Amino acid sequence: MRRFFVDENAIADGTATINGNLFCHMARVLRLKIGTRVILSDGIGRRHVGYIEQIGKENLLIRIEESTSEPARPAGPVMTLYQGLPKGSKMEFILQKSTELGVDVLAPFAAARSDVRLTAAREGQRLERWQRIIREAARQSTRTTIPQLHAVADFAEVLATANQSVKLLLWEEEKANRLRSVLGSLPMPDSVAVVVGPEGGLSRDEAAAAMAAGFLPVTLGSRILRSETAGLAILAVLQFFWGDMG
Repeated sequence: MRRFFVDENAIADGTATINGNLFCHMARVLRLKIGTRVILSDGIGRRHVGYIEQIGKENLLIRIEESTSEPARPAGPVMTLYQGLPKGSKMEFILQKSTELGVDVLAPFAAARSDVRLTAAREGQRLERWQRIIREAARQSTRTTIPQLHAVADFAEVLATANQSVKLLLWEEEKANRLRSVLGSLPMPDSVAVVVGPEGGLSRDEAAAAMAAGFLPVTLGSRILRSETAGLAILAVLQFFWGDMG
């Protein structure tokens, strides 16, 4: 059965009403028919199994047959990726692949060397599109929860609000702290954060501020990765080291 994410408010009195983009995807792209059985996840821990009962011009109705709790979250720390805004569509790639890799929180930020500056109107449009990308990536990778997406912040806000047990700063000027040695010296935390700068990297002042806020700078050795690759590489390592990939 196909799985779809729905808002919890769409489900009431044993039925789910689907409209908007999800209706278009189900009815016009996938061309699902009356009687097709589906799985609905509400993103907050409930799983609903039912079948399409009605298909209208603007919405469809799913009759819920069974509702249960989703399986427990995979073992491992809650992972947050603080990502400096990159150019073009790179952020969409990062959001999609980070979701596949099991990230829990995605927090874009504007750094001193970020070339991207979003107006309030543009940010609203981007966040709406980014949320759709995250939801679709979660559906395709059969996740039971949707990563939380934060509004774009400045770097000072990131440092002021980051309260994870382990906080890692991926910085190209760090030479001593190898990622494997750092992770091997730590017990498994309940939460971990990773900061990745934009294409131009973080300034020395920003790196110093991050370290003053408790972020530990780490290096990947001789490998210099692009902004859109670096966070994904560390997430994969964290999943292998502390999560469910190892």
